[in-house]
Amino acid sequence: MSTITFRTAPRIISRIGGLADLGTIMAELGVRRPLIVTDPGIVKCGIAAKATASLKSAGLDPILYDSVQADPPIAMVKEAAAFARGNQADGIVGLGGGSSLDTAKVVALMGKCTQPIENLFGIDMTRDPRLPLVQVPTTAGTGSEVTWVSVITNDANEKKVIYTPQLLPDVALLDAELTVGMPPKVTAATALDAMVHAIEGYTSRTKKNTIADSFARKALELLVTNLPKVLADGQNLAARAAMLEGAMLGGIAFVNSSVAAIHGLAYPLGARFHVPHGHSNALVMGPVLRFNLVAAEKLYAELAPCVLPGRSFASSAEAALTFVETLEAMAGAGGLETRLSDLGITDADIAPMAEEVVTQIQRLIAPNPRDMSFDDVCALYRAIL
Repeated sequence: MSTITFRTAPRIISRIGGLADLGTIMAELGVRRPLIVTDPGIVKCGIAAKATASLKSAGLDPILYDSVQADPPIAMVKEAAAFARGNQADGIVGLGGGSSLDTAKVVALMGKCTQPIENLFGIDMTRDPRLPLVQVPTTAGTGSEVTWVSVITNDANEKKVIYTPQLLPDVALLDAELTVGMPPKVTAATALDAMVHAIEGYTSRTKKNTIADSFARKALELLVTNLPKVLADGQNLAARAAMLEGAMLGGIAFVNSSVAAIHGLAYPLGARFHVPHGHSNALVMGPVLRFNLVAAEKLYAELAPCVLPGRSFASSAEAALTFVETLEAMAGAGGLETRLSDLGITDADIAPMAEEVVTQIQRLIAPNPRDMSFDDVCALYRAIL
C-alpha cells in the first residue's frame, strides 16, 4: 500500500461578501497590527480599502504594502518583508492573485524566520514558525490560498520555489464578489491554470494519490462547467463562487500530488517574457496534453466525464482524445492569445527556454506521465510558435 501525507489549510471559508469578516478573523488569531500584502490594481479597484475597513471595524490597526509585482522578484519580496518588520506587523493578509498570495506567505514566514530568503529555496528548509496568515484570493486560479508553496523569481530570472508546511495559512477566505471585476482574459487564464492543476495532480507519475484525486476531479468539474457561465455573464456570483471553490480544490489537489510539464514549459514564459502564469499554462497546455496522450490515455479517459458529463464513449482511446480536444478548444477562452509569436516570442528564444526546462526545472518533468527530452520541449514550443 502507498503512503499518503495530506495537508491543507485548517480553515476554509467560502461566502459571498465574506471580506467583511476579515477583521473578526484576524482578531480571533490575536492580531492587532495586520499588514495587507497586495498590488496596485487591488488598491485601484477599491478592494484593499474594503479589507482595510473591515480590519479597522474590528479595532485593529492595519498597514498596507501595495507594491507586489507579477512573478514576484526576490528584491520585491525582501522589500515587503523588511516593510513588515519595520512597521511591527504581527499578522499578514494576502489579498490578490497568486503573486500577492505567494509574497504574503514569505512575508509571514520572514516575520519570525531569521534565515535569508535564498536559504529557503527547496523542500522543508526551515522549521521556524510564521506570523498569523489569512489568504484572500481575488482570482479563481492559482489555489495559492491553500498551498504550502511560494514561487519567487531570482535575480537571474529563474523561478525558485519554497516548499514548507508553514506557508499554509490559518484561514483561506473565498469571497466571489472580489472576482467580479476580472476581465474575460484574466478570468479565462486563471481558470485554465486551475484546470491544469487538477489535470497534472491527477496524472502525476510520482505523487498521485487517492485523496488528491477526489479533489482534482471535483475541481475540474466545477471549473469547466462554470467558466462559460462566467464569461457569458461576469456578474453571475453563483458561478463565480463555484470557480473560486474549483480553483481552491485544484490547489489542494496539486500541492498534495504534483504539477508537471505544462507548468515546466510555462515557467520560462513568465520569468523571461512576463506572460501571466495562467496564460502561460493555457498556451502550452494543448501541446503537452497531446504529447502525453500515449502514456496517459487511461487517466485522461477517467477525467473525460468531468469535462463532458453524460457523454458516452466507444473506447478509452476515444474518451482520452476527446478530453484533450476539449481542453485544447478552451485554450483561447476569453480572447487569450494562443501563439507565442503573438506575444513577441521568436524561434531564437525556444532553445534557451527548453534548456531551462530540462535543467533548472527538471523537477517538473519527473512527474509528467511521459519522459520529455530537450528536443521534445523545443518541438512543443514550436507547435504553438
